[in-house]
Amino acid sequence: MAWNTNLRWRLPLACLLLQVVLVVLFGVFMRYDPDADAGWWAEKRRRNLSSDIENEFYYRYPSFQDVHAMLFVGFGFLMTFLQRYGFGAVGFNFLLAAFGIQWALLMQGWFHHLEGSHILLGIENLINADFCVASVCVAFGAVLGKVSPIQLLIMTLFQVTLFTVNEYILLNILEVKDAGGSMTIHTFGAYFGLTVTWILYRRNLEQSKQRQSSVYHSDLFAMIGTLFLWIYWPSFNSAVSFHGDAQHRAAINTYCSLAASVLTSVAVSSAVQKKGKLDMVHIQNATLAGGVGVGTAAEMMLTPYGALIVGFCCGTVSTLGFVYLTPFLESRLRIQDTCGIHNLHGIPGVIGGIVGAVTAASTGPDLYGPPEFTHYSGLQGLRKEQTTRAQGKFQVFGLLLSLAMALVGGIIVGLILRLPFWGQAADENCFEDAVYWELPEENSAGHTPEDPSLKPPAPYLPSGSPASASLTQISESDATSEWAKSKDVSPALIPRRRTYRLLWALEVAGHNPAQGTQEQASSTYMLD
Repeated sequence: MAWNTNLRWRLPLACLLLQVVLVVLFGVFMRYDPDADAGWWAEKRRRNLSSDIENEFYYRYPSFQDVHAMLFVGFGFLMTFLQRYGFGAVGFNFLLAAFGIQWALLMQGWFHHLEGSHILLGIENLINADFCVASVCVAFGAVLGKVSPIQLLIMTLFQVTLFTVNEYILLNILEVKDAGGSMTIHTFGAYFGLTVTWILYRRNLEQSKQRQSSVYHSDLFAMIGTLFLWIYWPSFNSAVSFHGDAQHRAAINTYCSLAASVLTSVAVSSAVQKKGKLDMVHIQNATLAGGVGVGTAAEMMLTPYGALIVGFCCGTVSTLGFVYLTPFLESRLRIQDTCGIHNLHGIPGVIGGIVGAVTAASTGPDLYGPPEFTHYSGLQGLRKEQTTRAQGKFQVFGLLLSLAMALVGGIIVGLILRLPFWGQAADENCFEDAVYWELPEENSAGHTPEDPSLKPPAPYLPSGSPASASLTQISESDATSEWAKSKDVSPALIPRRRTYRLLWALEVAGHNPAQGTQEQASSTYMLD
C-alpha cells in the first residue's frame, strides 16, 4: 500500500493549531504561584519567612535541571542507536516533549493546582510536567521509527491526558506512594506504548529490518543517553519527595540500586553469549533498570542492602528480557518493540510496584515514629487509622489500575493512529530519516577525496616503455603489502602518503634494474 508521507501542510497546521490553543488556555487559566509572583514580599511576611532562600525555587530547581536534562538529552540520545534514525530519535523526542510539557502543565494544573478558576504555576509544576512527559518518552521507544510526527503529537495529547487521570486516582484517591514513578510513569508508559505498537502491527516490517540494527557510532551516541540517565536518576526519584530525610533517602536508595544493576547486567550479558562478549544493547538499557525498580519505594525505609537487591533483580531480569522475551513478543504476540521498553521500563516498573507494596506493608511506627509514619504513608484524613497492611493493598491496587489504564488507553489511541491519513511511512521505509528529514549530502561509500598535494609527481617515462606498462600491474595494495611483509608490520598502519611514494619507488625499480630489486626500492623509500 502506498502512503503519502508529504507533511508540508499537515505538520505545520497541526503544530500551529496546538500551539495557538495552548496560548489561549494559558492566558485563561495560568497564573504564577505565590513563590513566583511579584507579591513574594507579602507572602514572606505572611509565612514569617526571613530570607528569599526559603523560596521553593531554591529547593527544587537543582532537581528540576537534572530531570529536564534526562528528558531531552537522556531519552533523546538513548534512542539514537538506529543507524539511519538519529535525527528522528532526538528531533521527534524534542518535539513531543516540548508539546507535552505545555499540555501537562494544564492537565495537572486542573487536577492538582486549581485555586478558584486559576492554575498556580510554580517550580514543582514544572517537575511534575516533566514526569508526565517522561512517560510519553517511554512509550515513544516502542513505536520509534514507525510513526509520523503527527501521530506522535496525537499520541502525546491522549497519553498526557490519561496519565494525569491515572496519577490523580493513584495519588489523591488511593493515596499510594510512588516517589520515582515506577507505577505512574514507567509501568503506565511502557504498557501504553506496547499496546499502541501492538495495534499498529506492521506485517512487512522485515523489509526494514536491516535499518533497525545499529552501527558503531550510533551505539556510542546511545551510550551518551544512558550515562545522562544513569547519572541523574537519583534526582529523578527524589525530585518531589518531602524535604529532609525522605528526599535524602530516595537519592541514596536509587544510587545503590543503579550501581548494582550495572554489575548484574554486565555479568548476565556476558554469561548468555557463547564467547562471553558483551552486548551493547544490554549495557545501554539494562544498567538503568535499577533506577526504575526502586522508584516506588525510593523514599521508604528500603535500607541500602535492600536497594542493592532490587538493582540486582532488575538488572538480571532486564538483560534476560532483551535476550529471550523481546524475540518471543515479536514472533508470537506481534509486539514490535523497537527500543525494548518492556525490558527497561515495563518489567522493572512492575517489580518496583511490588517492592513498594511489600515495603509499605512490612514497616511501621518503630521505623518512622508515629507522626512521621502518618505523614510518610499518606494516611491523613479519612484513612488516618489505616494499617500498614492496608496501605500495601492500596499499593497493589494502584499497580493494577495503572496496567488497566495503559492497556485500555493504548487500544483506543492505537486505533486512532491506524487511520491512513497521518503521514506514516510504508513498511519498507521505516527507521529511515530521509522520509521526514532533509539529510546532508554524502559522498558515496563515505569516501573522502585525496589531497593532490600529498601525491608526489610520477617519474617521466617514455611512451610504450616496460615501466609504463607495469604501472597498471602493481596496485596500491600490492605495493603496500610487499613493503609491509618485508618490515613485518600491518599494511593498515602505512599512511596513505607513504603508499604513493612506495608505489612510485617500486615502479622506478622495475623500470631501471640498476636501481635494484623491489625490496631494495622499499628500503630506499623508507630512507627517503
